Amino acid sequence: MDSLRYDLPAITIRSIPVSEMDNNVYLLTAKESGAQVLIDAADDFPAIQQLLADGAGDTSAAPRLALIATTHQHWDHVRALKELVDATGAPAAAGADDADALPVPVEVRLNHGDVGKFDGFELTAVHLRGHTPGSIAFVYEDPEGPAHIFSGDSLFPGGVGNTQKDPERFNQLLSDVTERLFGAYPDTAVVHPGHGKPTTLGAERPHLGEWRARGW
Repeated sequence: MDSLRYDLPAITIRSIPVSEMDNNVYLLTAKESGAQVLIDAADDFPAIQQLLADGAGDTSAAPRLALIATTHQHWDHVRALKELVDATGAPAAAGADDADALPVPVEVRLNHGDVGKFDGFELTAVHLRGHTPGSIAFVYEDPEGPAHIFSGDSLFPGGVGNTQKDPERFNQLLSDVTERLFGAYPDTAVVHPGHGKPTTLGAERPHLGEWRARGW
């Protein structure tokens, strides 16, 4: 199965599904520098190694895993994290409010609006409270095309993430998603969720009122 999803001017975006939970693992590779960021080392370390090898073919430089980013603390998103950190020595990043729950020391603790600068691209951290206290979406703004939002379990086609029927958590998550994603990025922005298929902000925007009315 070809893992390449987007071949953009500056980077490639690859992804694979892993585990019985159908988690998405994403890899961004800078074409010129070889800098790579992996998002959600969810499971299946051998498959992740193959994903990194595939990404190495997207650059003429020596590939280097610059960061292993985690969208949130839930177990199904971190099962291969320790193995990957041990194998590569790459630093781990996560939301400040989730960092202590991860199975590895987190060197990069992210707050809302933090920008990670890599050789050839940047990623902006968007704090989306509700699914977990420290859930982070990572946004790549392509200078020549749509933005790409790696939303973890905070936004999916058809609704926001699970808040265990807690009205306060649901309202917080929907408010953050509405303000910090739909209010900040255009309809063309591509949403890459933690499970399942991608969508766009434009496809989901008409349904925000429905989501709030139904309460999940």
